[in-house]
Amino acid sequence: MNTMTIAPSSSTPSTAALKRELKSAEARKRVTALLLIAPLAVFVLLIFVVPIGALLTRAVQNPEIATSLPNTVAALSGWDRHAPPADAAYVALAADMTRVAGSDAMGTLASRLNHEIPGFRSLVAKTARAMPLKGGNDHALTPAQTREKVVELDARWGDTAYWQAIAKNGNQISPFYLLAALDHKQDGFGHIVHADPDQSIYLTIFGRTFVIGAAVTVFALLLGYPLAYWISQLSERRANLVMILVLIPFWTSVLVRVAAWIVLLQNAGLVNNALIGIGLISHPLMLLFNRVGVYISMTHILLPFMILPLYSVMKSIPPTYQRAAVSLGSHPFAAFWRVYVPQTYPGVAAGALLVFILAIGYYITPALVGGPDDQMVSYYVAYYTNGTINWGMACALGGLLLAATLALYAVYSRFTRSKLSLG
Repeated sequence: MNTMTIAPSSSTPSTAALKRELKSAEARKRVTALLLIAPLAVFVLLIFVVPIGALLTRAVQNPEIATSLPNTVAALSGWDRHAPPADAAYVALAADMTRVAGSDAMGTLASRLNHEIPGFRSLVAKTARAMPLKGGNDHALTPAQTREKVVELDARWGDTAYWQAIAKNGNQISPFYLLAALDHKQDGFGHIVHADPDQSIYLTIFGRTFVIGAAVTVFALLLGYPLAYWISQLSERRANLVMILVLIPFWTSVLVRVAAWIVLLQNAGLVNNALIGIGLISHPLMLLFNRVGVYISMTHILLPFMILPLYSVMKSIPPTYQRAAVSLGSHPFAAFWRVYVPQTYPGVAAGALLVFILAIGYYITPALVGGPDDQMVSYYVAYYTNGTINWGMACALGGLLLAATLALYAVYSRFTRSKLSLG
């Protein structure tokens, strides 16, 4: 009996061809997806990433001395920084000062060196005005005569500390601003040491910023949790109405809300008048221009950012879990605390993170309703940006605040991932 073998039809695609077509289709989908998000990615890159990166580089840039005094920096390259430098350094200084005299570079140089030693600004200006140095009968000065003339012009040029300030800032990159933002500095030999007590203020400011941010987060959680729970128990129509009331602050300017709290919290304001009227107090409470006013106003402004994550999580929790626990003999409060509350932890974590990050970056509210001891890091960033035009210090403070925020977010992300893996 003859057996017939049926050959595969030539029109049937092979497995390899199907795989190629599938890969091609997936590649087209990826390219389409990338093209769709490309405008947004370019927008974020140009509007946010590039400017922030450019600003953060200002925290370590140190071009003023290296570009204004290149010959002096080169002459000090092999200096041991113990005794006054050699005569060649004085010759290089005279040449550099002659070149920058009367230019914008002189002002920038003087301002930068004045950060190192108070009074350096006047020394630079005085030296630049006296340039060029001339000898008798307009003869060229020898290096020793140049040194003598410079020291005779101002005795501070014989002080090693002024030369050390130039030598340690000879590079284009310097940790000066970052160290200053951490209450440290480099001594004359380049070693990192603690800053002077009268200049060690920034760690205290960072601590104050985090304390205020943590306190506002706790207050927002204490107020937002029961409110979010109550909203989640309402009918959909009533819940939507209450959420509109919660979201109304988003439609009002922060400045307007702060001004409203100033009116309410002042000595003759509505809050004090109401407390006096019902007999709780006999004299007005100090609720403004102190930490109390900062806590009240910031908590009010940031409360919606706590309520929204909590409400979204609470709305998704089935009510049958609590009823099942109660039906099995658990006390209603124990059922709420042991069954319901743990399920809201993701909302608590998300709301706390959001409120804390927003709180530590606040500027307007503490500036308007707080006192001198209630100002946060953002206040000093604005001060150095708009007041003293010290971009390096402003970027260093902002960069450290950004680093703290990213570290906090990394801890939160790691924590949530570990919870998910355990779940």
